[in-house]
Amino acid sequence: MARVLHVSASPRGEASESLAIARTFLDVYRETHPADTVEEFDLWDGTLPAFGPSAVAAKMAVFAGQEPAGDDWHAAVRTFERFASFDKYLFSVPMWNSGVPYVLKQLIDVISQPGMVFSFSPEHGYTGLLQGRKAAVVYTSAVYGPGLPPSFGADFQQPYFENWLQWAGISDIVSVAFRPDLVTTTADADRKLAHERARELAQAF
Repeated sequence: MARVLHVSASPRGEASESLAIARTFLDVYRETHPADTVEEFDLWDGTLPAFGPSAVAAKMAVFAGQEPAGDDWHAAVRTFERFASFDKYLFSVPMWNSGVPYVLKQLIDVISQPGMVFSFSPEHGYTGLLQGRKAAVVYTSAVYGPGLPPSFGADFQQPYFENWLQWAGISDIVSVAFRPDLVTTTADADRKLAHERARELAQAF
């Protein structure tokens, strides 16, 4: 039996394209993997801690070989422990200003700690510690689309997020993208293809 965590970075609820595709994925996943456990982590639910000055000081203490302390640090540890208790991840990631929503960046900053997500050595650099896990990612954008002119935006969303996943040690990554082409108005067909892709990925995930 595997544990799956759906991490939602969209605040749009029923209006969210990324959440709709993620629900399609999860519906098929539950049907084809009935023994597995699926949990939801809505990054907008108010439980994601901040990572401010005291937490940064604790992180630097770890690098210095000292004992980290403080409520903010312990909140970060609890968030990481929740995240790391899962075997598979589904991320629903809408594009914001060519990148990812700030709450997803906040999650990354909170859990990306030495001895948790990564280790570091002067000889070899970083080593990701979340090895052996799998990730599926739903990417959506409202204006940007591949092949469109630069005036329609740029993609710092997928390259950034998948670089973080790989840096953290997660190399088994699959994705589905819904980027409706506003120039040729193929949104309905593109949406259908995205949901079909989500079903296919869920069956084999």
